[in-house]
Amino acid sequence: MKYKTLGNTGLFVSEICLGTMTFGGKGHWANMGNLQQEDAQKLIARALEHGVNFIDTADIYSAGASEEMVGQSLRNLGVRREDVVIATKVCGPMGAGPNDAGNSRGHILDSVKASLKRLQLDHIDLYQLHNIDTVTPVEESLAALDTLVQQGLVRYIGVSNWSAWQMARALGHSERLKLSRFATTQNYYSLVGRDIEREILPFVQAEKMGLLVWSPLAGGLLGGKYGRDRQGEEGSRRAHFDFPPVDRGQAWNVIDVLDEIAEEKGVSVAKVALAALLHQPQVTSVIVGAKRVSQLDDSLGATDVSLSPDEIARLNAVSALPPAYPAWMQRVRKVPHRPASAPTSD
Repeated sequence: MKYKTLGNTGLFVSEICLGTMTFGGKGHWANMGNLQQEDAQKLIARALEHGVNFIDTADIYSAGASEEMVGQSLRNLGVRREDVVIATKVCGPMGAGPNDAGNSRGHILDSVKASLKRLQLDHIDLYQLHNIDTVTPVEESLAALDTLVQQGLVRYIGVSNWSAWQMARALGHSERLKLSRFATTQNYYSLVGRDIEREILPFVQAEKMGLLVWSPLAGGLLGGKYGRDRQGEEGSRRAHFDFPPVDRGQAWNVIDVLDEIAEEKGVSVAKVALAALLHQPQVTSVIVGAKRVSQLDDSLGATDVSLSPDEIARLNAVSALPPAYPAWMQRVRKVPHRPASAPTSD
C-alpha cells in the first residue's frame, strides 16, 4: 500500500480508502448495500490488514448506522486511534426539522457531537461539508468548522461535490478571516465520468488540495459485469439505482478497451479502472466500497497494477471529454512565453 499526504498537510493516508455506504442498509441506502455489524467489521479488518488506514463515512449514510458500525468495528478490533484516519461528513438531512440539515453553524455543531458519539471517538480526522448549502453564508460555515478545529474535535476540514468557483471563494474567505482552510475535496471521478478535469482538477493542483475520489467504478458499471454484450446481474446496484449518470454509448467503448487491457494483463476490469485513477498524480485516495470481502480484495489489488504510457493513452483516448469553452479558446489563443522582464504596454 502506498501513502500520500492529505493535500497540503503532513497527514499520510493510504491511496485506497474504504468507503462505507454499503453499511447499514436503511432506506435509500439499501440500494448501495445492506451490510450489518459482523460483515462490516470483516471488511474493515481486511482493509486494515492490507495497509488501508483511511475510512470514509457520513452521518447521512443509513441515518447514522454506517458511523455506528465503523466505530463499533474499530473498538471490537482493538485498533489504535493513531493508526486510522477517519473521515465523515455533514450537510444531509438527519431529521424532519428545518434545522436538521445544511451547513449552518447550529447544524454543524450539533452534528459533529452526534457523529463523535456514533463513532465512539474523541475527534474526527477529516470533517467534510457533504454538499453546498445555498442558504447559509459560507463565512458562517467556515467559522463553525474553525471552531471545531480550535476545540480539537476535528483535525482537518474538506468539502464534497462543490464547484471549483465555490471552493475558490471559500478559500478566499478563509485567508481573509484567518480561518482553517479546506484541505480536501471529494468528487465523483471515473473513466466514464471525467467532468472534474475541466475545472476542479486544475484548481486542486493549483491550490494543493487533496482529491478524494468517490464511485471510481461508476456505481459498479466498470466492475466487469457490464459491457456491450453483458448487462450485469439481477439485483445489482445499477439495476435498482442507476447512478452516477453516464453516457452508455461511450461507456461501452471505454469498457471495450478496459476488457482488452485486463485480458492482456490477466487482471480484472475493475483493477484496471481503479489503477487508471491511481496513476493520476492529483488523486490522493480512491474510495472503494464493497459488499463482500472478495470484492474488497479485488479492489485492493489495483495498487499492484502498473499501466504503461501506451495503456494510459489508450484509456485516455477512448474516454476523453469533448472540448469545452473557454478551454478550447484559451488553447487556440495561447499567449506565447514571455520573459518575466519583458516590458508591458499601456
